Amino acid sequence: MFMLHNVTASFTICRLNVKYWRWSVHQKGTAAMPQKGKSTKSNKGDSGVEQSDGSQKNGIASNPKVKVSTSGKSPQKRKPLPKILSETSSGESSDVDVKKRQKMEQKKEDMGSGGLLDAVKKSRMETACSISEYKFNKKRVRLISTETDLKDDAQGIVYWMSRDQRVQDNWAFLYAQRLSLKQKLPLHVTFCLVPKFLDATIRHYGFMLKGLQEVAEECQKLNIPFHLLIGYAKDVLPNFVKEHGIGGVVTDFSPLLIPLQWVEEVSKRLPNDVPLVQVDAHNIVPCWVASNKQEYGARTIRRKIHDQLPQFLTEFPPLIIHPYESKFEAEPVDWDKCFSSLEVDRSVREVEWAKPGTNAGLNVLQTFILERLRHFNSSRNNPNHMALSNLSPWFHFGQLSVQRAILEVQKYRSKFKDSVDSFVEEAVVRRELADNFCFYNKKYDKVEGAYDWAKNTLKDHAKDKRTHQYSLEKLEVGKTHDPLWNAAQLQMVHEGKMHGFLRMYWAKKILEWTSSPEEALKFSIYLNDRYELDGRDPNGYVGCMWSICGIHDQGWAERAVFGKIRYMNYEGCKRKFDVAQFERRYHPKKFSQ
Repeated sequence: MFMLHNVTASFTICRLNVKYWRWSVHQKGTAAMPQKGKSTKSNKGDSGVEQSDGSQKNGIASNPKVKVSTSGKSPQKRKPLPKILSETSSGESSDVDVKKRQKMEQKKEDMGSGGLLDAVKKSRMETACSISEYKFNKKRVRLISTETDLKDDAQGIVYWMSRDQRVQDNWAFLYAQRLSLKQKLPLHVTFCLVPKFLDATIRHYGFMLKGLQEVAEECQKLNIPFHLLIGYAKDVLPNFVKEHGIGGVVTDFSPLLIPLQWVEEVSKRLPNDVPLVQVDAHNIVPCWVASNKQEYGARTIRRKIHDQLPQFLTEFPPLIIHPYESKFEAEPVDWDKCFSSLEVDRSVREVEWAKPGTNAGLNVLQTFILERLRHFNSSRNNPNHMALSNLSPWFHFGQLSVQRAILEVQKYRSKFKDSVDSFVEEAVVRRELADNFCFYNKKYDKVEGAYDWAKNTLKDHAKDKRTHQYSLEKLEVGKTHDPLWNAAQLQMVHEGKMHGFLRMYWAKKILEWTSSPEEALKFSIYLNDRYELDGRDPNGYVGCMWSICGIHDQGWAERAVFGKIRYMNYEGCKRKFDVAQFERRYHPKKFSQ
């Protein structure tokens, strides 16, 4: 058997004569406890998580060993809510004068005759003709199974798609094609559709299924069969592998407990001679490479990430038309039947402003770059201004690569340096910090997962008198005494995306208005996961944990209920933006009953 470590040269598609292939990956290991640190400055951004730091500390990234962890729960359905009036999710007037439109059109032309989509395709082709001619960074890969060798009589390779639901700009998919090309084997894609998942509703499933339909169509054009397997991966994927003589399985990476459990269960049920590897196609610097322990905050992980960006923040090669035909075809997918068979709450309607799929995500990225990027640094914390990228739904479902977004945004650094740097901080450092926390802390969604200082101060003030106290039902329909909080809740309920700055205020008020920190965290996670298009995401868990439990933050002046947890109030919001304007925009009267 050839060792993957020894195969580093470029290969052309026409001369793939390697008979055997060995998988090269990082081994599994264990997580470490967090280190304590202190923060100095506040940053608030699109993720909705205000982190308390701004300084850079020295840190050298290691080549860690990682351990898989498991767990997860599913909650109840809730009653339907009012229907939204026809309204956009932006934040400003849609009036645009002729000169501005002409300027935008000129900028689009500067990107290329076909805009960003064509420019991206060109960039891939200029990078390499295919993944076989590209030097793949094997640090992106880690071995899950004990077997490392592809069997001699393998009939194909499978990419088990899960978190990263796109074809191009997908390191996991590219790695699977790399193996297939070198072994001269067919390549298959599987997606295991479960009937329900945590608090996901038809809003989330609809967005996901429409994106997967685009994936299936693109796979067909590339001669790569797409198989939608109905059921839990442990029940359907091993049987698929056995039935079709699959030689190896590649999957993508999520740091959350349930997806990690799925991977572990599949690994145990695969044939002993079928290797399973995992590729971090979601983060730019792979989670297990960025750090081998839970980081205390952005200031402790920032340097580690930036030091390694040069080797990981590279252009993607294209996923190409696969030259090796499969001996069996994929069963046609009845998407309407899949949609109707879901066992999810359908009262939370799909939103109109966010069109699913990679192409739609690239279009949103293009409009962000051309119209809003210049304002990102100065106005991203103002809910009344159009400054945010609004890319989180496409990032969450893996329909758009964060790495692709950074590659394109960085091209404008000479024009909008501060905004580009702020976007990199939010989309790379903060986002990957969230993955780090969820991967190395199995209690990422519980008060027990907080730092000791935070747990102690919350416990000390657990019995403090609350000036107001609301049930989950009252919170869900936005009927509190606070018109700003109500407006933010209604924005989330009806548009599927609350402004990032208000997500912090929103969660902290839930701590102030509920009977305990545990109840506050439970309510905030439930509401976030039920209504936000990017719910059930590391960023969401960390956002709630930052707001309520002080994760990635420091102790502040002690006060009732909050203890030393950072405090936010209505008057503070009024000093930052026109609160009345936002309240008018999302006034309850604008929503029909």
